[in-house]
Amino acid sequence: MARRPRLALVPGEPAGVGPELVVRAAQRDWEARLVCYGDRDCLLRAADAIGLPLRLISPNDDSAAGPGRLAHVEIPNAVAAAFGRPEPRNARAVIAALETAAGACLQNLCDGVVTGPVHKAAINAGGIPYSGTTELLAAQAGREVVMMLANDIVRVALATTHLPLRAVPDAITREGLERTLRILHASLREDFGIAAPRIAVLGLNPHAGEDGHLGREELDVVIPLLDALRDEGWTLIGPLPADTAFLPAKLAGFDAVLAMYHDQGLPVLKYSGFERAVNLTLGLPYPRVAVDHGTALDLAGRGEADPSSLFAAIDTCTRLARARLMRAGDA
Repeated sequence: MARRPRLALVPGEPAGVGPELVVRAAQRDWEARLVCYGDRDCLLRAADAIGLPLRLISPNDDSAAGPGRLAHVEIPNAVAAAFGRPEPRNARAVIAALETAAGACLQNLCDGVVTGPVHKAAINAGGIPYSGTTELLAAQAGREVVMMLANDIVRVALATTHLPLRAVPDAITREGLERTLRILHASLREDFGIAAPRIAVLGLNPHAGEDGHLGREELDVVIPLLDALRDEGWTLIGPLPADTAFLPAKLAGFDAVLAMYHDQGLPVLKYSGFERAVNLTLGLPYPRVAVDHGTALDLAGRGEADPSSLFAAIDTCTRLARARLMRAGDA
């Protein structure tokens, strides 16, 4: 048996629901050791607001671990956060928490990272160019990565992520698709234990291009690549029309779906089980799992935010971290 994983936990936007969700997570006994990277006062105010106990302890104090207690590494905010009111002056602290937590994984001090929701507009308003945590962590680690969202029903990986729709066709290249599929295929094998992954690939155009009548990306890019990878023994289905690929009878035959762009596959995933959905970054040297929801500023400090996605993220990251530890023989 592998040792108990140690997970870095980042609350995200201080004015949102992230801190109180972390407080709720601290009330449970997990199969992993959680270490929170964030502002002490922010966490304690969130605990007071929702009426739950919280004692922040040293990350090295294993003897004091237990429900209501949370190992903590201080990443101070520039100013006190007010519920529901993002403060751009705290942007650097938000980014520092993400980078410090991920750095702990790169230094083998932690075995995975779980991240709460951030407020992109506040970060950019704070003078930090930021398109997403996926891109941030990829740049820090120097890795090519793939974004995949998953729930109990379906796993959806993305060929492109945060791009304007008009930029998507030019971003669909053979080289990019091959890199994405290889990262996805390797993760399904190594992290999820699927020996021979079955991957459905969606077409870019309606009806997967209708034999070139509705676009040639499928004929010129997608099909030749899929045929080449099939020659390597891969099981690839498609390119499939996106409007029928998610029918339950078809999903039963797939281990994952590769969508060509953000809003092609994710609305279906979120409709099928938003509360338990998580966001994974494949290709990093450590598992990273995030909640699949935003900062919910209107709910912050009211104790009404649903912790299901954070709990699912912790469970998922624990499983992935334990699998990596077992492969490495780290008992």
